[in-house]
Amino acid sequence: MKLAWKKNNKKRLRSLPSISQLPFDHQQQHPADEESTDSGGHNKSINDAESFEAQGNKLAEVGKYHEALGKWEAAITLNPERATLHEQKAQVLLEIGETWKSLKAATRATQLEPSWAEAWVTLGRAQLNFGEPDSAIESFDKAIAIKADCVDAKEDRQTALNLVKKRKHLHTAGLSVSENRYAVGDRNEP
Repeated sequence: MKLAWKKNNKKRLRSLPSISQLPFDHQQQHPADEESTDSGGHNKSINDAESFEAQGNKLAEVGKYHEALGKWEAAITLNPERATLHEQKAQVLLEIGETWKSLKAATRATQLEPSWAEAWVTLGRAQLNFGEPDSAIESFDKAIAIKADCVDAKEDRQTALNLVKKRKHLHTAGLSVSENRYAVGDRNEP
């Protein structure tokens, strides 16, 4: 059986634009779109992020670092532009020995808030723990430039300087004159 439209020779009485209640005439908003444009929905996610942050802070204070990280990750998902979350995450990651992840989190905190001295101190500590004292000194210098009375930055900078001095001393004491590598053992041994 073949279906075909019947020809209708009647004239249209009105044009399409004058029909005002066509479904495509007015843009309909879907419920998901309403939530994303609604300022209440945005405020709810910010409030949820702050709640997760507070929960993470409490957990970190009692030494439950992995649980705190979980809360902060949830908060970062809801509010990824909050530098304090990244900085706190970096501190805890340093505490549990995740230096590379800490370095990434601290870097993100300084990108979000380049004028926040504490973020630069945390980045410097992460760099120091990662074995980059020269980079750490630069980060501590930035922290001191932002906040001249930052005692932590000054003390940590001195620690980094001492490591650089020790490294230079090791290089000069342990390198062979003819070879560009460390000598292991006594210098007098063949």
